[in-house]
Amino acid sequence: MKVRSILASALLVLLVAAVADGLQKKKDEDAGTRSVQGVVRDLNDNGAEGAVVQLKNTKTLQVRSFITQQDGNYQFQGLSTSVDYELKADHGGLTSASKRLSAFDSRTKAVINLKLEKK
Repeated sequence: MKVRSILASALLVLLVAAVADGLQKKKDEDAGTRSVQGVVRDLNDNGAEGAVVQLKNTKTLQVRSFITQQDGNYQFQGLSTSVDYELKADHGGLTSASKRLSAFDSRTKAVINLKLEKK
């Protein structure tokens, strides 16, 4: 009976430690991420609905895309704070200049607006 009690207590301690470790790792992961959002504007300075915004990870060259909403807004979340990213937008034969979100930029919620221009 005493052995069972000791084993149960030991298992409980291990379980609590594992849960606490998992929560700490999740907190550390969240601390290492950031987001970027902005508005894509057309030639008349209106929000460009349906523009394709591409976000390129300059380390892995992975590209993520977002199609802008009615008001031209876009957003990307879960981005690494230790990587540079390049952003650009395309819509109806127009393209924006490429903009960079640097690893040295300490903002966790960066705002980068893009302006469409003739190619």
